[in-house]
This record gives sequence, C-alpha cells and structure tokens, in this order.
Amino acid sequence: MVVPTPALSPIETPRLRLRCAEPQDAPALSALMSEAVSRRLASWPVPYTPPMALDRIAGVRMAAAERRSLPLVIERRADGAVTGWISVSRAPGEGSTALLTYWLGEAFQGQGLMREAAPAALSEAFRLMDVARVRAAVQPDNAPSLAVVRLLGMAPLGEGRIWCPARGRDEACLWFETLRGEAAAARPEAASDLPGAAAMT
Repeated sequence: MVVPTPALSPIETPRLRLRCAEPQDAPALSALMSEAVSRRLASWPVPYTPPMALDRIAGVRMAAAERRSLPLVIERRADGAVTGWISVSRAPGEGSTALLTYWLGEAFQGQGLMREAAPAALSEAFRLMDVARVRAAVQPDNAPSLAVVRLLGMAPLGEGRIWCPARGRDEACLWFETLRGEAAAARPEAASDLPGAAAMT
C-alpha cells in the first residue's frame, strides 16, 4: 500500500509531540483502544486490530495531503510513547465545517495531557485548513470531555444524534462549535483528563 506523505510539521507542547499519524503507529493505536475508550467514540470499535488502524491511517493521511484533515498521534516527548489521538477532519458534504475527535489511552488519562494537546491541535487546524468552524459531539454524561470543549471555548449548539458505526446505531450527543477567530483562550482549570475524555467522532 502506498501511503501519501502529508507536509505536516510536528506540534510540540511542554510534554507532547503531536505528529501526523504514520503506518508504524498502527500497533500502538490498536493496543490503546480498550472497551472503556471505544464506548466514548463513534467510529473506533473494539477489537480494533492493527490492520484496521492501518486502514484508517492510510485514509487520513490521504485526506491530510489534500488539507482535508489534520490527523495527529499524541506522543509523549520524554519517551516517544503513543498516548492517544486528536484529529480535525472536514465534515462530509460540509466543506466549511470540520469535526474534532480526541481520546487518550486509559494508562495516560488523568495527567492533563489533553489539556496540552487540544488547544494546540485546534489552533493548527484553523491555520492549515480552510474551514469556518470546528464542531465536536460529546456524550451528555462524559464530564471530562465536556471540560475539554469548555477549555477550547466551544459554544453549545444543543442536543443531537450521531451515527456510531462502532456500535451500529444512532446515539444521543451534545454538539459544540467554535468559529474561526473566535476560539476562547485556553482555560487550564476547566480541562480534565479523567477516564472517558473523548469527542465522539
């Protein structure tokens, strides 16, 4: 399989490196996708095998090469450990809207990592992608993920539904949105990386 090479530079925060997903990340992403993480996400089922991860990586790298997606692996700078995922991808049929997805493996939750990763990724997405808004879908009982969207200054749009291929059904969610140039300054005290912090897409 020929995997495109997007021209994306890594983003560094004090503890993390956010870099474009690569084929060699497939085993690590597969290992991180537990039942507890998957149940908070729409399109990451369990079991999540390395070939499934490899297929996803190939697809998102092609989209990234066309500036339709910013698919980032969250890597710990201290030891290179893959800790999770964050991506911003253009919504199907809505060229000016992108969807935010984020999650951390269970072993890396509770350490404030998403507090560093999410603002940096959102800022880079607006810089690189020609979108007017970024939206996130969050399960109503997912308090840690609700804290992340507050950290990002995302405004509530109300209740909605989202199709979850990981479970083959529609599920209730709360939708949030931030517009280009209107994202609020990060508020670290509002963010939490307790178990379950994830945006559903």
